[in-house]
Amino acid sequence: MIMFDLPVETKKQRRTYTQFRKELIRNGFLMMQFSIYIKSCINKESARGTIAAVQKFLPKDGHVRSIIITEKQFEQMKILVGEEDKNIELLGTNRTIEF
Repeated sequence: MIMFDLPVETKKQRRTYTQFRKELIRNGFLMMQFSIYIKSCINKESARGTIAAVQKFLPKDGHVRSIIITEKQFEQMKILVGEEDKNIELLGTNRTIEF
């Protein structure tokens, strides 16, 4: 799972935000909710490799965090308001989830 908070006050900052978001998508991430993207990985080694790939295109400003959780941990997440996004269905089963 990748969580980020990037500045979007100027045109340049908005461009940086858009480029970062598009690069996450090119690297197989799906939007879980605004500024939270997830990717299903085969195992923890693959998840670590994905984090290393994201580190290569990090923006200079803002905050970006990552966390690796298992499928079992992900399944325990409770939606308190709203509905599950259809992107979640694309993740499949029995995978490590990288946040």
